[in-house]
Amino acid sequence: MGNRRRLFVASCLALVANAMAFSICTDIMGDYARAFSMTRAQVGAAVSLGAIVGIAVQFFGGALLDFIGIGTAFWLAFVTHIAGIGFAVFARGFWSLAAGWLFFAIASNIVEASINPLAATMYPDRKTHVLNVLHAWWPGGLIIGGLVAFGFSEVLKLAGAPKGLVDIAWQIKMGFVLVPVILYAILIVGQKFPKTERVQAGVSAGAMFKEAARPMFLFLVFCMFLTASIELGPNRWVGVFIEDMIGMRGVLLLVYTSGLMFVLRFFAGPLAKVLSPTGILLASSVLSGLGLLWLSYATTALAVFLSSTVFGVGVTYFWPTMLGVTSERFPKGGAFLLGIMGAAGGLFLSYVTIPGMGKLHDHYTLSALPAEVSAKVVVDGRVADEKLAALTEAEKASVDAAKRDAACTTFRIVAALAAVLVLLFGGMLLYDKARGGYKQERLAAG
Repeated sequence: MGNRRRLFVASCLALVANAMAFSICTDIMGDYARAFSMTRAQVGAAVSLGAIVGIAVQFFGGALLDFIGIGTAFWLAFVTHIAGIGFAVFARGFWSLAAGWLFFAIASNIVEASINPLAATMYPDRKTHVLNVLHAWWPGGLIIGGLVAFGFSEVLKLAGAPKGLVDIAWQIKMGFVLVPVILYAILIVGQKFPKTERVQAGVSAGAMFKEAARPMFLFLVFCMFLTASIELGPNRWVGVFIEDMIGMRGVLLLVYTSGLMFVLRFFAGPLAKVLSPTGILLASSVLSGLGLLWLSYATTALAVFLSSTVFGVGVTYFWPTMLGVTSERFPKGGAFLLGIMGAAGGLFLSYVTIPGMGKLHDHYTLSALPAEVSAKVVVDGRVADEKLAALTEAEKASVDAAKRDAACTTFRIVAALAAVLVLLFGGMLLYDKARGGYKQERLAAG
């Protein structure tokens, strides 16, 4: 295996590790709430609390990558991945759980800060396509993690596992993330990493920093807030919300939509030639918004499947195409601008979208409960699962209905963000056409 291919495969595996952690977390969010007696909002906060540090790592890492080297960054990701797994597996409450996801946030953002400029540097003439292929392994990792989480639960169920083992199943599931982490470490041992495209072209650090103030780039940063929220916010909560809506294991839906994304991202190159990257983003906004809105009204497994298909196709190209557009239109910004884009998406997702969806769900659940039921089951601002056994069947049905309505309403609120993106990307497409179409800026070798 040649050096370039080996580094690309290692990049894919590092992204698989990030995605497996995400999808397994999606499956065990309810376990966190039960194990540590937390509300949905508290769980969302615990898995997102350390994100600001991770995002800062990506933001500054993009600027520092040229100085510390991509290889060093990969080894830092390995160390923090190991630490994150350790803390997440042996968590004993809110703060130790938050510490585990702090290390995961650092690791995942180091990976993002490293693999995107590495891919853009190794394949300068096919950036949008290669970044989509690279990021196909995000849904690929989601599939692997989702199947591991679901399969392990089913094995325990079929085997009639004792309660003690079932209670620690969420910890065992997190341990599976070690596999891709160890594999990417093996692949990068002894490998030489290239300098970034910006350094090879002789673009100064000052010129790189100036790119961040260009109006079009700032516009793309704002769009990244919304695209990341639509793509990853629902995916983080789908395990809980779909179970609330129709009683179906939401992680299976995550596996299905991830399968769509995995396959479709390999076709980004031909699609970009037909629609242009800006056209892809506009089409993605329309489909993701319609799919999520439809999903919020789904009452059967078939409706969930069909609406999720539309949603899954819609969000497929958001993240990698945003990075591809950034790299193609602002190559002088190099790893720094790619780091800003990833950090912007992660920041808004972690501190607004994920906890915000949790708060919305809590709010609409509590507000829909009859007063007499609320008095029996609400403890510290949450529906306490341990209190449900004492309810009558009618009272349990009212709790289920409240959770279902809360999940649907929350999905509809997030779907509204897509309408904003349709206007923004529609305007961007008209701007491109007025200037003769979408154009990629190229750097000459220094």
